[in-house]
Amino acid sequence: MEFKLTADQAMIAEMVRTFAQKEIRPRFMEWDESQTFPTEVFHRLGELGLMGVLIPQQYGGSGLSYFEYITVIEEISKVCGSIGLSVAAHNSLCTNHIYTFGNEEQRQKYLPNLASGKWIGAWGLTETGTGSDAGGMDTTAVRDGDEFILNGSKNFITHAISGQVAVVIARTGSKGDSHGMSAFIVEKGTPGFSRGKKENKLGMRASETACLFFDNCRIPAANLLGKEGEGFIQAMKILDGGRISIGALALGIAKGALEAATRYSKERHQFGKPIGSFQAIAFKLADMATEIEAAELLLYQAADLKNRGVKMTKEGAMAKYYASEVSVRVSTEAVQIFGGYGYTKDFPAEKYYRDSKLCTIGEGTSEIQKLVISREILK
Repeated sequence: MEFKLTADQAMIAEMVRTFAQKEIRPRFMEWDESQTFPTEVFHRLGELGLMGVLIPQQYGGSGLSYFEYITVIEEISKVCGSIGLSVAAHNSLCTNHIYTFGNEEQRQKYLPNLASGKWIGAWGLTETGTGSDAGGMDTTAVRDGDEFILNGSKNFITHAISGQVAVVIARTGSKGDSHGMSAFIVEKGTPGFSRGKKENKLGMRASETACLFFDNCRIPAANLLGKEGEGFIQAMKILDGGRISIGALALGIAKGALEAATRYSKERHQFGKPIGSFQAIAFKLADMATEIEAAELLLYQAADLKNRGVKMTKEGAMAKYYASEVSVRVSTEAVQIFGGYGYTKDFPAEKYYRDSKLCTIGEGTSEIQKLVISREILK
């Protein structure tokens, strides 16, 4: 097994690190406080090829592997989890869904704008009354000649307001039937398609979250992704890869929190010596670093399987579950190491702490990951 970064990963890590320090760090707290979604940052990330990391070059993407993708999300998230989350959602959900299940015409129409960052993508599965129970969704799509008519809503959707295009899962059959849902591409500006107010969140505040509404929204039947009835199955496959995304996001937040806590433990003096020299603090750092490395190994195992086209449902769930829980533990300990300063917005620990919690909820809660893992084990 090879544990060193490849040449491509090292180059990308340096490029993203430089971008994050120059373009994100100076303003990330301003965006967090005002809940501003900085669309100009994503356009610039697109110019660097980071909004279509996994998309082949023929569609305007970078054509890289999940190893490079983890590197991108991790390096951004070390600085700001909000930006990392939005880059992850755009890449692995909307854009990847169109690439994976779209026909050639759909790929040619949508991917170049998405992969270049000219367009921001959204992805809609969750509803107000159906979070983990996606099969119970109420949003419907009824065929009417060469069109489908969508009615219903989607909740907690990243880029719901700013996204130019959304992939939406709607019910085309009976409720609860895994073959009774279909996936559609819906463009901004389509009559009957509207967006709700921005959610006022605990963390990830610069990553835009809102509802999508459909009121007799007519879309061409040509916007159906794959075949009718395949939407739920497609969504579950997309979420397999999405777990790598959230794992990378969690890993980046945890590494950022550890780096900040380590620096502070060297700078902060009590009783005439750095607090890092006290065993109580040193042992916290040791536990944090060990758990981060374990999470990283799980994540790269899942990415390796994904790169090779091998089923990785269990491994992806393990990586997402463990990395997200580690992110919360590490960021909590970072606040503790900073002491009273960790509870203020003048130091970075509190933001890592707030941002980390979303990782245990988004794209499948920790409880759902345990369900997925246990089912795979018991097969």
